Amino acid sequence: MNLSAYNFATIMNDAFGYPLDPPFDPYANSLNFMMASYVIPYVGLTGYVGANPFMKGWKTKRLLAGLLGVEAGQDAVIRMYLYERAHYKVYPYDYTVAEFTERISKLRNKLGMCGIKDEGICVPLNLGAENRTTSNVLAADYNSLSYARTPREILRIVYGTGSEHVPGGFFPKGENGKIARELLCSYE
Repeated sequence: MNLSAYNFATIMNDAFGYPLDPPFDPYANSLNFMMASYVIPYVGLTGYVGANPFMKGWKTKRLLAGLLGVEAGQDAVIRMYLYERAHYKVYPYDYTVAEFTERISKLRNKLGMCGIKDEGICVPLNLGAENRTTSNVLAADYNSLSYARTPREILRIVYGTGSEHVPGGFFPKGENGKIARELLCSYE
């Protein structure tokens, strides 16, 4: 797994549509680290939600529920930390924490090619829970339900390529699960 500063800088550059100067460094301070942490867990959470209907057997469903619970907790802690700092400027850039999360979420939606399944920590009222709030500590749909993603959507995002067949990003050699291997093999 590629957790290098360079990889996170590339992701942030893609999120903003141009190279940030200086390059984003996830290890420079606590705020940057938490914004970098924002990039990953929510993708896993939506994957677990998406996998749920396809799971068979109580042991598998129990495992999935346990993983989902932990992932949701991690995501909530990260999002709350960032929400409390939503209007802070991220040094040395002229963007707020809320703007960073919005850009990251838009990038994940673009790469996933799945419509809106990701939202920053502040959203327009029409995207807020039940169209009643602009705060978005827990990203969810209109009915306050978690979004679901397919394995293909997740791979497009974590590879950073927008293709489930082309590795890169966090997994430069591709994922090693059965579905990911099949998708890589079908492309090669």
